[in-house]
Amino acid sequence: MSTSKALKVQLEKNSKHIRAHRHGSMRECVEHALEEYFHDLGDQAARDLYHLVVSEVESTLLEVTLQYTLQNQSKASEMLGLNRGTLRKKLKQYNLLQLKPV
Repeated sequence: MSTSKALKVQLEKNSKHIRAHRHGSMRECVEHALEEYFHDLGDQAARDLYHLVVSEVESTLLEVTLQYTLQNQSKASEMLGLNRGTLRKKLKQYNLLQLKPV
């Protein structure tokens, strides 16, 4: 499959997923997810919530951006506004760095 065709397929897939999720903004989406989290938590105490949310959001952001760019780290780092070395460090941190077959 050509790169442009693969990108088209990925964009179409992402577009369907986005339409299925009807929040006006990312902020509303996060707010909704946190409300569900606290509802499901019930009477249990939450611990280290800040780090939990940041790691969940950051790892998802990196993973989805890489999918969108078809694993092109240069494009992903540009989209994210990160230095490519910083991106690679974060990918390693979240075990998202894929080894290319030789």
